[in-house]
Amino acid sequence: MSTLAGKHIVLGLSGGIAAYKSAELCRALVKAGVTVQVVMTEAAEQFMTAVTLQALSGRPVYTSQWDPREANNMAHINLSREADAIVVAPASADFMAKLLHGGADELLSLMCLARPIDKVPLIVAPAMNRQMWSNPATRRNVAQLQADGIHVLDVGQGDQACGETGDGRMLEADDILEELEAFFTPKVLAGRAVLVTAGPTYEAIDPVRGITNLSSGKMGFAIARAARLAGAEVTLIAGPVSLATPRGVKRVNVRSARDMLLAVQAHLPAQGVFVATAAVADWRPDHSAEQKIKKDGSGQTPELAFVENPDILATVAQSAAAQKGALFCVGFAAESHDLLAHTTAKRLRKLVPLLVGNIGPATFGQDDNALLLVDEAGARELPHASKQVLATQLIEDIGQRLK
Repeated sequence: MSTLAGKHIVLGLSGGIAAYKSAELCRALVKAGVTVQVVMTEAAEQFMTAVTLQALSGRPVYTSQWDPREANNMAHINLSREADAIVVAPASADFMAKLLHGGADELLSLMCLARPIDKVPLIVAPAMNRQMWSNPATRRNVAQLQADGIHVLDVGQGDQACGETGDGRMLEADDILEELEAFFTPKVLAGRAVLVTAGPTYEAIDPVRGITNLSSGKMGFAIARAARLAGAEVTLIAGPVSLATPRGVKRVNVRSARDMLLAVQAHLPAQGVFVATAAVADWRPDHSAEQKIKKDGSGQTPELAFVENPDILATVAQSAAAQKGALFCVGFAAESHDLLAHTTAKRLRKLVPLLVGNIGPATFGQDDNALLLVDEAGARELPHASKQVLATQLIEDIGQRLK
C-alpha cells in the first residue's frame, strides 16, 4: 500500500500549459488512495477545465475565494485546515513570486498563506520556459521559498511548448507522485548511504551464449527505491535486467560476477549499508571462447570446465568485520527447499548480521514474494505481499537495527 493512502491533498493549479499533467497527477493520487481537493486559479482555467478535474477527483473544484458553497465564505481557511499537504502543480513563475511576497489575491494563494505552516506542508512543482527558470529573479525566488520551508521540486528537461528545449518542464505525474511518496515516508535511513546489488549475473561461454539465472532484479530494485524513499543516498549495482532505474537512485550496470565485485569494491568505502540481493552465478566457464562454438554434426558436445566465482557477500562481510561495525551487511538467499535451515546455515557461513531467505523458483520474475529474516536471535517471516511492500518492511527493519 502506498504511503499516501488515506492522505487528503489539496491540488492547486496555477496557469500554464503543464496543467494537462495535473489531470494525470490527480488520477494517480486517487489511485494511490488519496482524497484530492482541486483548487484552480483563474489563469489555470485557461488551460484546463474544472469539469475535467471534478470528474477525476470525484469532488467539486474550487476556483474562487467568493465561492458560496462555504457557509462562512472562508474556503481559504476551511480547505487548508483539512489538508495533509497543499501541492501546487503547475507552479508558474508568477505564482512562486506571489508566494514569496505573501500575495493573496485569489483563493489558491490565500490558502497557501493561511495554511498552518507547522501542520500543512506546501509543495510546489515549477513549470515554465527555460529562460524564465534560469532567470536570476526566479533562482532567488526558489532559494527564498526553500528557506521559508516550502518544498520546491526539481524541474524536468526536454522539449517545451514554446518550441525551445531545456530545463523548466514540470515533472511528469509519476515523478511527482514518487516525490510525494518520498516526502511522506518516515526517514529511517536519513543520512545513510546504501549500496544494493540486484538481478542476475551473466557468465559468457562464447560471444552468444552464457550462464545466468531467472532473477528479474525486481526485489533489489524495490529495495533500492524503498531505501531512497526512507532518506538514504542509494547506489544500485545491477546485473543485466530491463528495469527502469528508481527515481533518485544512482545506477551502475554490470554483467558478470567479477564485474559486480569490482563495482561493489569501488563504491563500498562510502557506504553504511550493503544489501546483496543479486543472484550471483556460483560458477563461470574457465575459458570464454572468442568465437561462437558451433556443432560439427558429430554428436559430440563441447567440453566445458568451470571455476568458482568470487563470493561477493562474504568478501564484503569480511571487510565489514574489519571495520568493526561501520558497514551493516544484509544478504539474500534464494533457495529451492528447506528455507529456514539453508538460510540459517548461510548466515553463519557468510558472517552477516541479517540474511533474508526466499524461495527462488516461486519468486523469480514475479511481482510478489515472501521473505524470511534470519539473525542471531532467530527467524521472522514477512508474509506474502508485493515486492515493493516487502522492500518497505525490510528497510524499516534495517532502520530499526541501525538505531
